[in-house]
Amino acid sequence: EKQAEGNNSAECSEPGTMDLKFTSSRKYISISVPSKSQAMSPHIKSVDDVVVLGMNLSKFSKPTQFFICVSGVFMFYLIYGYLQELIFSVEGFKPFGWYLTLVQFGFYSIFGLIELQLIQDKRRRIPGKTYMIIAFLTVGTMGLSNTSLGYLNYPTQVIFKCCKLIPVMIGGVFIQGKRYNIVDVSAALCMSLGLIWFTLADSTVAPNFNLTGVVLISLALCADAVIGNVQEKAMKLHNGSNSEMVLYSYSIGFVYILFGLTCTSGLSPAVTFCSKHPVQTYGYAFLFSLTGYFGISFVLALIKIFGALLAVTVTTGRKAMTIVLSFLFFAKPFTLQYVWSGLLVVLGIFLNVYSKNMDKIKLPSLLGLWKKSVEERKSRTLSQTV
Repeated sequence: EKQAEGNNSAECSEPGTMDLKFTSSRKYISISVPSKSQAMSPHIKSVDDVVVLGMNLSKFSKPTQFFICVSGVFMFYLIYGYLQELIFSVEGFKPFGWYLTLVQFGFYSIFGLIELQLIQDKRRRIPGKTYMIIAFLTVGTMGLSNTSLGYLNYPTQVIFKCCKLIPVMIGGVFIQGKRYNIVDVSAALCMSLGLIWFTLADSTVAPNFNLTGVVLISLALCADAVIGNVQEKAMKLHNGSNSEMVLYSYSIGFVYILFGLTCTSGLSPAVTFCSKHPVQTYGYAFLFSLTGYFGISFVLALIKIFGALLAVTVTTGRKAMTIVLSFLFFAKPFTLQYVWSGLLVVLGIFLNVYSKNMDKIKLPSLLGLWKKSVEERKSRTLSQTV
């Protein structure tokens, strides 16, 4: 018994042994607190499927997804641009740009509702307040853009929309205090000079040039510069679908425009004019809205998969092609000044893309090329000596 008591006391005198036994038997329970975004939308699931017009792009590889989206953007938006200019070529329709936007938003809402019924998950994921902001920006972008065509040539309107970088940089400097590198500043200067040169050319050769159109398209440009980033943030934060984004943003925007036209007494004259020319107005507007809806679906897919920067780059290339087709299909005065100013804008777009991807796109500098050529000459001299 004394030996047993001695053994027990020896075991108790080793504190490390008992601590290890108790430690190994402990179990820990971790409680995770949901973040603010999860608390706002508790029904959100981590689903990365991107469905465009009933086609699930998530089944394809990244290059295939990019090719499908770019093909859809170019095909549908080129037809969209042609029909838009065709509608405004109808005599007497130019004052009714806001009514065309109202009809367009109505068709978009119907198309979005039909597409939303075809998918399984019909729940609204993005908050209503966010949709009210997106709808306001969408109304400003498309309404002012359509209305500006009553005062400007279509190529001038398109070249303005290519220069989205300028209001973005100005807002970044004055609102957020950002500082930009020399490449960004050069891109903005090229776009500004090209835009000024293009506008001066348009004012000299176009008989229907009006400064009001410049103001309208500039305001549309400011709204357009913001909406892409807002859509990208909302879709990634709440994992919203393309059809949901189109349905709610355009249906709320339809209410905005209807209220505005009713208050300004602009609804009745537009309805009277369009009822006299139903095919040239409502018929073209239906095809115009259908191709635009298909195009915006592919643009939203580009934003969700590849981000707003690449989407802007693709749509800018589409706009350049639209300008060329506009001069081919519609008779309008032409000058070589259009070409040089357009190339300046394209150079600014390239510098902007290069600035955003300087780490990925490493172009050799002139000093580096000179040093490389000197080293090659030295190596040739050494080889000849040997």
